[in-house]
Amino acid sequence: MAKHLFSRLRDDDVVLDALPDSLQANLEVRKRFLDSLPPDSGGLEFVVADLQRWRPGEAVTVAFLGGGTKLRAEIAEATKVLTDACHLSLDFGFNQASGSYRTWTEEDTEYRADIRVSFDKGGYFSLVGTDSVNATIGSPADDVGGRPHQRSLNLGGFPVFRPSNWKGVVRHEFLNALAFHHEHQNLRGPCSEAFRWEDDLGYQPTTDVDGRFIVDAQGRRPGIYAYLAGYPNRWSKAKVDHNLRTQEDPRLVAGPFDAKSVMLYQFPALFYKTTPSPCAPTGDGIELSEGDIRGLKLLYGDRPEDIEAFEARTRDLARAIETAYPEVRLEAVGPMGFAQAAIRRVERALGE
Repeated sequence: MAKHLFSRLRDDDVVLDALPDSLQANLEVRKRFLDSLPPDSGGLEFVVADLQRWRPGEAVTVAFLGGGTKLRAEIAEATKVLTDACHLSLDFGFNQASGSYRTWTEEDTEYRADIRVSFDKGGYFSLVGTDSVNATIGSPADDVGGRPHQRSLNLGGFPVFRPSNWKGVVRHEFLNALAFHHEHQNLRGPCSEAFRWEDDLGYQPTTDVDGRFIVDAQGRRPGIYAYLAGYPNRWSKAKVDHNLRTQEDPRLVAGPFDAKSVMLYQFPALFYKTTPSPCAPTGDGIELSEGDIRGLKLLYGDRPEDIEAFEARTRDLARAIETAYPEVRLEAVGPMGFAQAAIRRVERALGE
């Protein structure tokens, strides 16, 4: 039996979220659709938050592909701090009589769960929020996407190796699944300017036996582009730029940068121009920050009346989409398909 890619992972390795390139391209089409909607007083944040968050008070279902019962139980326990902070629950389908958890298969034609967890792909990643049940996300032939037979969240190699901060990895990915985004790309944050993108002058590409780029014989360090081209991420420059650089958007409303958030990676020191760095995390990457908890309450509330506010904003979103795209209920592909999926999401959220 072949070993999983991550069987050689070390505690000091950084594994970044890595959605398949084909799916990322699909999401770019959806972003252009979102950008085409008329802005309201909340800017793009209004559309993204209401389109990708779950309904406050909802029981978001989770199912597993692979992994033993003990691993599944520990993942479920690690996510409890998320739902304790807001008016939302994660239902892992635990059966008290059998001691088992909900599962899904790659042959499913109906959704077994909203969030479909796997362990067999390289990397850690999650679709953002309700994208995991959006059938326009990803190609039907892909094994990652928003359809019933596709993975929506992956914890690569967890059955064979878990890093010491594995609870933080789980919480990070499940916060993605609850519509959180990465903190290093916060427009109000310092990371883009603080990162050390290029190699030290004269660096000679040097790798260890597993393919990690390391300091060369003269003590010169690889930059971010070189480091992430090696094991375990093996990213292209374009993928690094897409996932790490901040893209300016005049309509985006972002919260304050939170250095304690579990959504801010624990990058190695060579990622930063200076020590200490304004981008370096001050949290442990495991426990939720006050900002994480505040964000959960903002998205999902902690009172039943928050559902009424969500429903009113969701109706406004439906009107915005239908105004921009009056043909939204027609059969269509491309951006129209995203619009249709948005309307279906609105209808599900409102129970209509």
